[in-house]
Amino acid sequence: MSKIIRLSSTNYKRLKAVEIQPDPSGNLVVVAGRNGQGKSSVLDSITAALGGVNAKTTPKPIRDGEDRAEIVLETEDLIVTRRFTASGSTLTVKSPDGATYGKGQARLDDLLGKLSLDPLAFTQLSDRDQLATLLDLVDLNFDPAELDAERKGVFEKRTDVNRKVKDLAAQIKGYSVTEPVTEVSVSELLAQYRDAVANNESYSRAETRFRNAVSRVDQIKQELADAEDEQRAAAEAHKTHPEPVDHQAIQTQIDGAEQVNARAREYADYQRTKGQHVEAQANADKLSADLEAIDKRKADGLAAAKFPVDALGFEEGGVTYQGMPFKQASSAEQLRVSLAMAIALNPSLRVIRIADGSLLDADNLALIDGMAKEHDFQVWIEIVGNGDGTGVVIEDGEIDSAA
Repeated sequence: MSKIIRLSSTNYKRLKAVEIQPDPSGNLVVVAGRNGQGKSSVLDSITAALGGVNAKTTPKPIRDGEDRAEIVLETEDLIVTRRFTASGSTLTVKSPDGATYGKGQARLDDLLGKLSLDPLAFTQLSDRDQLATLLDLVDLNFDPAELDAERKGVFEKRTDVNRKVKDLAAQIKGYSVTEPVTEVSVSELLAQYRDAVANNESYSRAETRFRNAVSRVDQIKQELADAEDEQRAAAEAHKTHPEPVDHQAIQTQIDGAEQVNARAREYADYQRTKGQHVEAQANADKLSADLEAIDKRKADGLAAAKFPVDALGFEEGGVTYQGMPFKQASSAEQLRVSLAMAIALNPSLRVIRIADGSLLDADNLALIDGMAKEHDFQVWIEIVGNGDGTGVVIEDGEIDSAA
């Protein structure tokens, strides 16, 4: 695993001539100094040597008043030389035995992790870019995008079904007939009515016949024998004839038949709608179960995944830490996670640079030192001030030997 063993920077940005050979037993390289003296240029030298520069990010790589600049960065495996002139820059990458690599920048790119040159840049990424960076590190047993798309589809489908459940429930409330009603056959009632009228007319005729016969007996004595025979016959017919039927009751049923039938049809609609409601509710319940299954698959997948930092995870919107959005974590937590991300990328060149180290308190600096030692990384960090006697102090583009 390679680290920086020597950095020499001449006339690069604010620097005059600086050479730093880090303590091989230490993990922190502190670059201190007052603002505007060139300490940032030291860390920028590392970035320029390894990653290169362009006119947009570094329009003036050469110190004012000079016509060329040079950065030599030696690691345990490589010697990188980057030279700058007014016409541009050149790169030479050699092995310790002097062999030159034909594609120097490609060789350097293979050594670097995505966050090595500025791990705290992870905290400045958008939610989407943070999520993409994290997913590059995690071996998941599912495709988050596919799972989110599947969940979205099921969720939208369940929303439609729940809307149908709600509509059907409202329809059910509008029914006034909720108990079974048997429809009345109007044709049967009409037949009964016609039979009753015919029967009553027949009864009336039989009764008239009987009375006429009795009258004739009283009026025509001479026809008594015939009248008595007729009387007996009429009496027998009257005796065996059915009793009168109350056809008005049947008329009443006919008059109310349509109302009864309307209620019977409404009850049938009620039963049908109720069945649809039960079916729709069952469908909604199944879709809810499908959503829970999808969420469980995601939760199980996250539980099985190995993240660079405990309690680190993600949701559709971005990276989470301890169940909360990463950007709501404290500065110390964001620092710890960002460093862990850079370390987890496991670059061959185990070097990390941190600008604006003055924003970090003693606890955070101790945290950085501990993580660097634990994972055998070399961290170059810029601090405003004199460094409290540690590291190097830059004064007017050079190392202050009196510090």
